[in-house]
Amino acid sequence: MRTVNGVVQFGLCVLLGATLACGEDDEGLEADKLGVGGACALVEDCPVVEQTNMDGETEEVQLQCLDSFKGGYCGIADCGADADCPDGARCVAHTDGTNYCFRVCVDKSECNANRGLDVEANCSANIVFVDSGGGKACVPPAA
Repeated sequence: MRTVNGVVQFGLCVLLGATLACGEDDEGLEADKLGVGGACALVEDCPVVEQTNMDGETEEVQLQCLDSFKGGYCGIADCGADADCPDGARCVAHTDGTNYCFRVCVDKSECNANRGLDVEANCSANIVFVDSGGGKACVPPAA
């Protein structure tokens, strides 16, 4: 199971004021708790998460800030399949040539747990998933 680094989790809580990312609540999707889809201006605004690699070793991974979106977008880089993403996210082929875990959705209300009103994301089907199957992902407007 992936968890948010305690120090970064506190900083994310202060920065975003996001109660879902800050509490000890086990409800909600792991993607939201990790900050996938969160707003950012710099990579340092995105959390560092711990995950287990294929060898069973735990490693820290810095979520990347995709600045091609209004308000930025924190995504987990270099996924190869949906299985590489936390619950509530899928692997998307981004236009920059890198695959990222994006928050999935059915409607817009699911997209903004870690985003402010001024940089809201929309629930869009205009996205290319690495694994087959349709669906929608949370995508902010272009910057």
